Amino acid sequence: MNVRTICLAILQLGDSTGYEIRKCVADGLFSHFVDASYGSIYPALNKLEAEGLLDAHIEEQDGKPNRRVYSINDTGRAAFGEMLSGPIGDDTFKSPFLLLATYAQYLSREQISAAIDAQVKFLINELDLIDTAEAELPLAACNWVAEFGRNAMQSQLEYIYENRAALEEIAGTSSLTNKPQIPAIDAAE
Repeated sequence: MNVRTICLAILQLGDSTGYEIRKCVADGLFSHFVDASYGSIYPALNKLEAEGLLDAHIEEQDGKPNRRVYSINDTGRAAFGEMLSGPIGDDTFKSPFLLLATYAQYLSREQISAAIDAQVKFLINELDLIDTAEAELPLAACNWVAEFGRNAMQSQLEYIYENRAALEEIAGTSSLTNKPQIPAIDAAE
């Protein structure tokens, strides 16, 4: 999925501004699907409008700057259907927490414990967000998607609860001057 697709997905549910789309992607109901910055959302919206997939109008506000509101049109709905029918690409998973855990031996037990606590809090917040999305999104498969996400987050929490002590025991067992030998990576691969 790309930024164009997520913009159309959000607009499929109703008219929105670029700012509102960014909020949905950053920390809202669509935050689990793709990453998109303002720097990518506005060019995507402009291109979608230029291609005739969106309509836009200016909405005046008292005491505030005018808002540009986008809505998906029939051509955009058809294009969105085609985008969903195409190849979706692989899921990606990136975790700053797992990078920190990888180097636990160089950190104090307190640092590792604090990082684990922060990850637990993050996962609990993600579960709350999934519950909110499930309740607010009027889509038939939303329950299935929410349950998929819920299971993924709960599995991570269970693993952390069951294996926390093992990571904390590794903490502080080495200094940064004791560098492990990492195998050379062949640039030709």
